[in-house]
Amino acid sequence: MDIRSNEPFWLIKNSLPQSYPSLQTSITADVLIIGAGITGALMAYKLLGEGKQVVMVDKRDICNGSTAASTSLLQYEIDVPLHRLIEQVGLTCAVSSYQSGEKAIREIKKVASEVGSECGFKYVKSVYFTSTKKDVEFLKQEFQSRKDHGFNVKWLSEEELALMGLKAYGAIESKSGATLDVFVLANDILKYCSDRGLQVYDRTGVEKIKTEKSSTVAYLENGMTISAQHIVHCTGYESTRTISEKIANLKSTYAIISEAYETLPKPFKDRIFWNTDSPYLYFRGTHDNRILMGGGDKDFRNATLRDAILPKKERELAKSFEKCFPDFPFITDYSWAGTFGETKDGLPYFGKPDAHKNEHYILGFGGNGITFSVMGMDAIMHSINNTPHHYLEYYKFNR
Repeated sequence: MDIRSNEPFWLIKNSLPQSYPSLQTSITADVLIIGAGITGALMAYKLLGEGKQVVMVDKRDICNGSTAASTSLLQYEIDVPLHRLIEQVGLTCAVSSYQSGEKAIREIKKVASEVGSECGFKYVKSVYFTSTKKDVEFLKQEFQSRKDHGFNVKWLSEEELALMGLKAYGAIESKSGATLDVFVLANDILKYCSDRGLQVYDRTGVEKIKTEKSSTVAYLENGMTISAQHIVHCTGYESTRTISEKIANLKSTYAIISEAYETLPKPFKDRIFWNTDSPYLYFRGTHDNRILMGGGDKDFRNATLRDAILPKKERELAKSFEKCFPDFPFITDYSWAGTFGETKDGLPYFGKPDAHKNEHYILGFGGNGITFSVMGMDAIMHSINNTPHHYLEYYKFNR
C-alpha cells in the first residue's frame, strides 16, 4: 500500500537548512542571479564582496537542482585528459585550466572557512586508474604530460594498487583532490550572504527576459518583474534551453551509496578514485563511513526515461564496484539519477553569449562543476565591467 504521495511537509521542512519566501512584488537590483545552487551561491558571495545589490531567484527550493544530486568530488582533472586537451585547445589554455582547477580547490576551502560552513571539506589524493590493459599506455602518456607540466603526480603499479584492494593495471595518483558536502556548503554560503544583504526568493520562476532602455527586466511567472543592470545565469544544463548556440550534450548520470561500514575501508579514507572507462566510474568515501560511487552515463532524452532505468543502473554500478574492489562488500542503501551537460572540450562557458545584452552565464558543465564555479568568481566582475580576463577568452561562447 502506498500510504503517502510526494514528500510529507515535515520531512521537507527538517531537511531544509533555511527557508526563503517567493517574490510577490516587483523590485529592482544591481544584479539578478538566476539559479540558487552552488554556482549562484558563489556568484552572490563574490558580487556582494564587490558592493553590489544582489537579488537571487530559483524556480525550485534553494539548492534543489543539480547541487542536491552532486557527488561532491573536487578534482583539478578535467573530463578531457591533459594531453588530449592540449591537442584540442592548445598548450596555454589546457595547462592553465588544470592549474586553475588546483587553485579552485584551495579557494573553495577558503570560502568554506570564511562562511563558517560545516561542509566537511577534506583534502584527499585523486587516483586515476585503468581496469584494462589496453589503457595502460594511454594512462602513462597522460602521466608524463602532467609531470612535464609541473603537476605533482606519482605512478602506481598494479601491485601497489592491489595493496589498496583495487584491481587495476596502473594509475596516476595526484595530491590535489578534496571531498565535501556541497549541498551544505551552498546553503551555508547563501545564509552568510543573506545575512549581509542578499535577497533570496525560491519558488520564483522566470518566464522571459527583455532588454529595455536602462535595464534588463526579468518577467516572472506570477506577473511580477525584477529590473536589474545585469543578469547572471547560473542554471547549469537548463541554460541549453535559453542559448541558441549548441554548447553541450545532455547526459543522464547515476549514483549509489552504500550502507555505513563500521569503519570506512582504508583506501577510501584519504583517496578518491576514478577510471579511464567511457563513461568513467568514480568512487569516494563519506564522513559517515559510506562509499559513494557514480557513473553509467547515458544520453539524456527525458527525466521519465532517466529515472525508469535507475534500478538497472543501480545493479550495474554495484557490480562494477565489486569488479574494481573485490575485497570490500558493497550493500546499496540509496540511489539517484541526475542530468548534466558535457561540452566538446570538457571546459566551462563564462561570459555573454550576446555582446549587446547584459546577460552573463557561468556554466560549469561536466564533472568539474564545483571547481569551474569557483573559477567563475574570478571572471564574473570582468564580464560585468566588460574588461579582459583570460577565462573570458578561454571559455567564451562561439569558441
